[in-house]
Amino acid sequence: MTDNKILLPGIRNARELGGYPAGDRVVKKGVLIRSGSLSKAGPEDVRILNEEYHVQTIIDLRMGSVIDGEPDAEVPGARHINLPVVEMEDFIAKANPDLLKVYMADKIDKMAMFDLEYESGLLGPEMYILFLLGERGKKAYREFFRILIENDPDNGALLWHCEDGKDRAGLAAMLLLTALGTDMDTIFDDYLLTNVNNAAKLEKLKADVEAFGMPPEKVEALLFVSGGVFERYMRYAVDTLEKRYGSVTGYIMEELGITDADIALLREKYTA
Repeated sequence: MTDNKILLPGIRNARELGGYPAGDRVVKKGVLIRSGSLSKAGPEDVRILNEEYHVQTIIDLRMGSVIDGEPDAEVPGARHINLPVVEMEDFIAKANPDLLKVYMADKIDKMAMFDLEYESGLLGPEMYILFLLGERGKKAYREFFRILIENDPDNGALLWHCEDGKDRAGLAAMLLLTALGTDMDTIFDDYLLTNVNNAAKLEKLKADVEAFGMPPEKVEALLFVSGGVFERYMRYAVDTLEKRYGSVTGYIMEELGITDADIALLREKYTA
């Protein structure tokens, strides 16, 4: 596994996909970046993205309400494209419509909101299925691929992100790497790098909550919303796509409208 972490002081969980195997080729270095939100990016972060990676396109997968409240920092010369994978009303209404009223009231602290989300079954691998199979998610990932197809990596990097750079952005990375021909072991290794990047925070949080006697399944849910990932969540997503579409590529082609010619072009653009 290559060391693909990008050290950006104000941006969480940033890394590039360059160097990963892609069939008999490898992903080009410095052209595909995934990360957490750019809303707290400082001058040094912006300089690195602009001067070292020449980022030309930034795709924001966060909810529209979050984007409005915490917009990305501007990177000179880069266009910003908002592609919300899910909105809060999709997310909450699926499990418990009453939660939407609580959320919209904005009179509840984060831990109380976590308890409600946990009790309603919102936190777990089914979340990934909502992202992939919800109409808003399919539209977002469809447009994500269209932008990649139209993009010219010779002009600079393309960056996509969500809030923590792990779930919506992680699914985007899984889909793209699959299209490029990367093996699933490498894809899962890339997904799990989030836990390496957030190790100190996650270990402390786990020790703190276990000391209070929180049950293991709730500890997992809290770690998940606090920046952790679990292999079984991505495994569930991949298995679901394989059962429904025959393969992840089957989903990419059937639901996202990506053709064999599109995949060949992606491989030509982003691998060497």
